[in-house]
Order: sequence, then structure tokens, then C-alpha cells
Amino acid sequence: MLGTALGVVLAFSLAEGSWQWFSTYLGLTLLAVVLAFGRVPVRASGRTSGLASGRALGRASAYGWSLAAYSLVVGLCVALALAPALQRWDWLFPMPGTRDSCAQAGRYESLHAQAALGDLAGLDPGALAYTQEQQSRVAVDDCLSATTTRWLPAYALGTAVLVAGAVWVSGRRREREGA
Repeated sequence: MLGTALGVVLAFSLAEGSWQWFSTYLGLTLLAVVLAFGRVPVRASGRTSGLASGRALGRASAYGWSLAAYSLVVGLCVALALAPALQRWDWLFPMPGTRDSCAQAGRYESLHAQAALGDLAGLDPGALAYTQEQQSRVAVDDCLSATTTRWLPAYALGTAVLVAGAVWVSGRRREREGA
């Protein structure tokens, strides 16, 4: 429970600005904690009839909630771990048009930096180039991080669905082998 709360707080605090590699470390650390100390939900087995069927329904509902919680927390940890890579590597996050528009925002900020300096830009071309490069990089990073943050829940939910499916299938397999 504490690990989940910590994961949520860290996710919200890291979602501001550019995603840094420290979030990968945090995501992997939380994932290790969840996998080491978290309990993988286990389906209660056994056939019931009559009055016991109400208890079996309660167990099935508890299993569903437990499976959902476990898989969503794992999905959050994986999303935190992947965020910097999604922001930086287009092969991992191939959003057509997104990276191009972010590059255009960088070019605009570069021109804006030159215009802000006005006549001073001609005094030191090296300083102007450095300022333009820095302003462009910040604009591109902010644009890509905003896009990454917008799409990160989709990656987290996809991971959660995969984890839930894997846990459910392995539980069903165990039930069949035990029967």
C-alpha cells in the first residue's frame, strides 16, 4: 500500500517538465519492490453450490479487484521506467507528426532568442548560437515531454492489461494442473 502511494506521488511530481533518467531508476525500484514484496493475486479454487456460492462470488470479486490493483501498480511502475526512453527514442514512441511539430517549436524558440537579443546578437555570434541552441533544446524537450505525459497512461494501461492477462492465464493453468 505504501509503495503504491509512493509511486503515485512520484508519478505526479515527475510529470512536470522533461522526463529524466531518474524516473527510470524510480520506476524500476518500485517495480522491484512490488515484485519482491507484493503478492500476485491467486484465484480461490473449488466448486460450490447453494449458500456457499455467495461466498464464492465474493472471492471472485475480491480476486478481480486484487488482480486489477496489482496489474495497475505494475503498469504505473513500467510507465515511470519507460518515460524518458519514450521521450527520447522515436522507435519506441513513433507518433507521426509529433516529433516534427516539436522540432518546429524548437526552431521558433531559436528565432525568438535571436529577436530578443536584437542588435546585441551581432556582437557575439558564438553566444547567440549557444543561446539559440539552448532555447531550441528546452522547447523541443518540453514539447516531447508533454506529448509523452499525455500518452504515458496508454502505455501503463497496456502493461496492466498484459500483466493481468498473464496472471489470470497462469492462475487458470495452475487450477487445471491441480484438478
